[in-house]
Amino acid sequence: MSKIKSLIRKTTTPANTNNPILDNVSKSDAPINMTANTPIEQTRWNGWGNININKKVSAHGAKLIKSHIGKTKKLSSVSLQQVLKTVPKSRLPAAITELDMVSINQEDRLRHARGQSFPDWIAMHGGDFEVFPDGVAFPESTADVETLLKLAHDHDLIVIPFGGGTSVAGHINPQKGSRPVLTIAMSKMAQLIDLDNESQIATFGAGTQGPAVEAQLDEHGYRLGHYPQSWELSTLGGWIAARSSGQQSLGYGRIEQMFAGGTLVTPQGVLNIADIPASAAGPDLREMMMGTEGRAGIFTEVKMRVQPQPEEELFKVAFLPNWEAGKEVLRQAVQSNIRLSMLRLSNAVETDAHLHLGTKPSQFLAINTYLKARGLSSEKVMLTYGLSGDKAQNKLALTQFNKLLKQQGSVTGKITDIMGSVWAHGRFKFPYLRGTLWEKGIMVDTFETATNWNNIDAQMQQMQEAVQTALSDEGENVMAFTHISHVYKQGASLYTTYFFRAAKDHAITLSRWQKIKHAASSSLANGTATISHQHGVGRDHAPYLAAEKGKLGIQVTSDMLKSLDPEQRMNPGVLLKN
Repeated sequence: MSKIKSLIRKTTTPANTNNPILDNVSKSDAPINMTANTPIEQTRWNGWGNININKKVSAHGAKLIKSHIGKTKKLSSVSLQQVLKTVPKSRLPAAITELDMVSINQEDRLRHARGQSFPDWIAMHGGDFEVFPDGVAFPESTADVETLLKLAHDHDLIVIPFGGGTSVAGHINPQKGSRPVLTIAMSKMAQLIDLDNESQIATFGAGTQGPAVEAQLDEHGYRLGHYPQSWELSTLGGWIAARSSGQQSLGYGRIEQMFAGGTLVTPQGVLNIADIPASAAGPDLREMMMGTEGRAGIFTEVKMRVQPQPEEELFKVAFLPNWEAGKEVLRQAVQSNIRLSMLRLSNAVETDAHLHLGTKPSQFLAINTYLKARGLSSEKVMLTYGLSGDKAQNKLALTQFNKLLKQQGSVTGKITDIMGSVWAHGRFKFPYLRGTLWEKGIMVDTFETATNWNNIDAQMQQMQEAVQTALSDEGENVMAFTHISHVYKQGASLYTTYFFRAAKDHAITLSRWQKIKHAASSSLANGTATISHQHGVGRDHAPYLAAEKGKLGIQVTSDMLKSLDPEQRMNPGVLLKN
């Protein structure tokens, strides 16, 4: 036992602080100013995240992936200078370019032209951006945004709101057309504006990124607790516009539980959404404006429900004999109201992949030997869980949850607790793996959904089979695995990651992704699962939305958006196809 524990400890284990999220990410991993947003010039222009941060993939982890998909070869990548030469002259009129808050600088336009979807990565590495915004505005107030939308009307511009640029569904990409495109970047509206301690309502600029949100709240002893994997760069306004969910949503809630109200600037005027705790006065404007993905307007100030910093926060790992046992623990835990902050269950393939990707061969052997000695086979699954609250609450929740784990034959202990700490320490660095794998010719992407408990197994099987066979006509194999990342009394989310080989060029590689994406999306467009649980719709998912909303639902949504943007200049083609 001591030998195994020693091997596992060779991975980085974070310090024990009262705010491990900030300690683990901001102090240990990300050399950025945590009181302000990360400047865009400190991020990669053609990939994810801070230029100073990388995440390694173990050699035997890469070997595991290649054992499924075959030998790989890296795609070429163009330079920033090469792409800058393709940025055309701006079409914006002088009345806009002369504003101090508007830039037509080539690099500003390039860095706001794409997000983080797979087609975006192909464009950024292949050099074919197709379209760039004609300018980027950096407003500092609601009044500035009002001015910009008025000028957009006067000069017939397309407007694209831009938060952290982390979209994986094509939300922020300008499209070909005769109207000039103005991207409005919210990065200068990133401060805590007001804090109502009595009502626990914090008012922020909508462009505030995740680390800056928590750092500013931490100074006053509060926390929001919204931690999507894109937390390092994504923004409050983006979370609200796309109806985001954080990793600890079980404890802190999804964004709809956190968003209390705020200011939305629309082409028809300013919509002030009151932060009333509850109302029976007709349809809820707050709910109606969430998820509009820039089609209705631009959030400028947002009021968020916050809570005091917890006394204690823990992350742990347990292993269970199989998927059914793990799923039963999750369902019973949430339906019994056990006070946990998160539950995440990896299926057997993902469990094996995580153990490979996150360890050295000696560590992997030690962990596997230990789990096998405890009676677990290759069907074992990994359950990661968190607790956040005062020590007495956490102690009670652990007692209740450990009872469920024991009933299903779990393996827990100091070794698995160390793995929980390691997961917490590196959880915001997982997006960096995409760049590491790209360098090895391994393409990776994800998709996610949510469905009822009685449909979880069938939906997961359908999704994975659709993805794994999507390239069979080319003789190509796709590796896929899935986890449950958010649980509800009614059901849960399913999050699938898949890997495939880069082709001989960027265009063929993109066509492979398009086949997989269509197969995955078609497996979800069945009326019993959502096309998006947490990433929004964007352009990539818009063709599949009608299966979930129905013809009348699409019409109602369209009519609402047109009432606020009758000229359809706000992010056209996003969310709805027209």
